[in-house]
Formats: sequence, structure tokens, C-alpha cells
Amino acid sequence: TDQARVVWAGVATAVGASVAAGLAIHRLGVAFEGRGEEIFEGATMLLAAVVLTWMIFWMQRQGRQIQTELEQDVRRATAAGGRGALFALAFIAVVREGIETALFLTAAAFTATPVQTLLGGALGLTTAVGLGWLTFAAGRRLNMGVFFRVTGLLLLLFAAGLVAQGVHEFQEAALLPTFVEHVWDVNPILDEGSGVGTLLKALFGYNGDPSLLEVLAYGAYFAVVGAASLRLGRARALAVGKEVRA
Repeated sequence: TDQARVVWAGVATAVGASVAAGLAIHRLGVAFEGRGEEIFEGATMLLAAVVLTWMIFWMQRQGRQIQTELEQDVRRATAAGGRGALFALAFIAVVREGIETALFLTAAAFTATPVQTLLGGALGLTTAVGLGWLTFAAGRRLNMGVFFRVTGLLLLLFAAGLVAQGVHEFQEAALLPTFVEHVWDVNPILDEGSGVGTLLKALFGYNGDPSLLEVLAYGAYFAVVGAASLRLGRARALAVGKEVRA
């Protein structure tokens, strides 16, 4: 239909803008060397962790009603401004997630090979499209509560890994103290430089011989953000329950 073409045009434009943003971030990183490169990588990782944290809380606040809210937004956009409003709605929705993905992939690329980064990005995009289709196809039969809890846990692990890696980069740049250089060393069992180790490092921040500050940063982030996310999710569930009973 005509509306579908407008929406897909907005999606395509947003994808192009997201790719351009990713390339710009990458080119900016290439311009740094030595200590400046370490600081840039650490800052990018921490910024990506902030973005993922926002996504975790957003999903807890609105995730369960996302399908209903999307339908309402489309109806309002159609009634308000026709094609232009629909294009803007599709563009904003996709470009926001696209730039977040570009930032996350850029941060992950610092610890992965180009092939692993491309494969990870393709797998993530395919999974997102598949889950999006499943959400709309299954409708109310899909347990959105379980879906968003699992997704939230994965994002929490991703973000905690980025925080720890950001701390590591800042330690390499002498911006943060080391205290204890290696709390443990399990590289003889699972080397972080191996294929599996590199993939785990890119996704979850795996480090075979982390410093004390890296371990503390990972644990503190996971505990604080995880607890806050659980409280927010429970409060949202109680509010929805009251609305249903009313």
C-alpha cells in the first residue's frame, strides 16, 4: 500500500543514516593513536554502556505495551499529517535504534576482528528482525514479560562487559589506578585471544586476567543496574495490574 511504501522509505533512510553514523564514529577512532586511542576506546565503551542502560530501563517501563503504543502512534501520525508524519515516525524509531547499534558495534569492534564484528552485526540484525516479526505474528500468544526479561538480562551482561572494558582502557591510558593488576588468570583454560575467547570478550567483556578495578566495576554495575531494573519492572507490573482491575 501507499502507507507501507512511506514507512519503508523512512526505514531505509534511517538505516542509511545509521550506517553513516557508524562509519563516522569509526573514522573518528582511526584518527587517534597511542594514549588518545585508548581514551577514545574507553569513552566509546562507556557511552555504549550508558545507551544500553537506557534501553534496559526503557524496556522495563514500556516494553510490554510496545505493540499497543506503536499502533497508537501510527494512528496518530496518520491522522495528524499523513505521509510526512508516517515517514518521520518510521525514521525516528529506526534511526534511534540504528545509531545505538552502530555505537555498540563500534565499541565491540575494538576487541574483535572485522569478520567477527560483521558476523555479530549480521546475526544481531537478523535476530532483531526475526523477533520483531515474531512479536507481531504471535500477538498476545507471545509472553512479552518473559521475552523482555531475557532481553534485559542479555543487555545487562553486554553493558557490564562494556563498563569493565572501558575501565581497562582507562587504566591502560593511566587515567585510573590499577590496584591489583590480575585478580585471577584463567587464560590457560580459556584464552581471551582464542576464537571463543575473542567472541566472549566482544559480547560480554570477557577478560581472562582482569584487574581488581575491572572486577569491581563489572560487579557494581551488574548489581546496581540489575536491582534497579527489577524494582522498576515490578512497579510497572503492579501499575498495569491495577489498571486492568480498574
